[in-house]
Amino acid sequence: MAGTDFEPDVKVRCREYRIGCVGAGMIMAECHLAAYAQAGFPVVAIASRTKGSAEKVARRWNIPILHDTPEQLIEDSEVEIVDLAFPPDQQPALIRHALKQPHIKAILAQKPLALSVEEAVELRDEAAGSGRILSVNQNMRYDQSMRVLKQIIDSGALGDIVFAQIDMHAIPHWQAFLADYDRLTLANMSVHHLDVLRFLFGDPQEITTLTRKDPRTTFDHSDGITVSTLRFPSGVLAVSLEDVWSGPREQGYRDDQHINWRVDGTKGVAKGTIGWPTGVASTLTYASTETTGGEWVTPSWDTMWFPHAFIGVMEQLQYAVKTGTPPALSVADNVKTMALVEAGYRSMAQGRTVRLSEISTN
Repeated sequence: MAGTDFEPDVKVRCREYRIGCVGAGMIMAECHLAAYAQAGFPVVAIASRTKGSAEKVARRWNIPILHDTPEQLIEDSEVEIVDLAFPPDQQPALIRHALKQPHIKAILAQKPLALSVEEAVELRDEAAGSGRILSVNQNMRYDQSMRVLKQIIDSGALGDIVFAQIDMHAIPHWQAFLADYDRLTLANMSVHHLDVLRFLFGDPQEITTLTRKDPRTTFDHSDGITVSTLRFPSGVLAVSLEDVWSGPREQGYRDDQHINWRVDGTKGVAKGTIGWPTGVASTLTYASTETTGGEWVTPSWDTMWFPHAFIGVMEQLQYAVKTGTPPALSVADNVKTMALVEAGYRSMAQGRTVRLSEISTN
């Protein structure tokens, strides 16, 4: 594969299953539903914790059915796929309710799937026993720069991968419900980066994570700024840094929020940016002794992580339902990401490197 012959965005292979959306916050209103409208996915119903919020979103996106409660939506025989955007302490009960409904073919859940690896494993096994597909919304895998990077790595253009890093200095939108939990950055922001490193390089052997409090976050939290070092069986060493402070945020201060990434290989280097902090497209440039003659090549695209990546997330689930094949974002795979996050928290708590073999997923 040479030059710029890449697929930054998915091709929509299936758009026929009726979606019921649970939740009416930012991620549903601005990402899921914006993507589904663009892709022509049929959204037939919505519900949330407060009916008024769901009503506003239903009007905005022309969703025909408004339910009083999430449970009522799940019980609606018009709904074939349940799309959840709900807090992780309440999500498992809704997943279990959906697994009992004969008309539900698949469920798309948010990350974290649950508050513990143990409950995630239970949900994985219960979904398998029900014969229904449970998929988890690891949407960074559909960021355009990450998709193209994966294609470059798989083509062999970079040779054997030596080192990788994701370097984030940006301020996330912490949902209000996170104030009720002790865990913050690793479980809710770093999870994107840790999962995408698994997507690129496979399962790591070990993780070492350090943390300090974030001065901006006023509620109690165990992890603010986080730095994780991962070692992979292939020899890849990777660093994932989440500086969620990133400097002052006040009138007159010109901040420089950004996320950069880099992958070094024996035959080349790829590097780029993740665009979400400033609302632009992600970028990638790479040079290879094998395919570009050592010159830097910069493929480009107009789409963005938010909202366009969410087309890919729902497309892979619809395609799995249609073909009877496992989804690209399977719950079994997500349990491994949750185990990696759990190992990171254990590393912080115990001040040591934690091997992934220490975290049970059986």
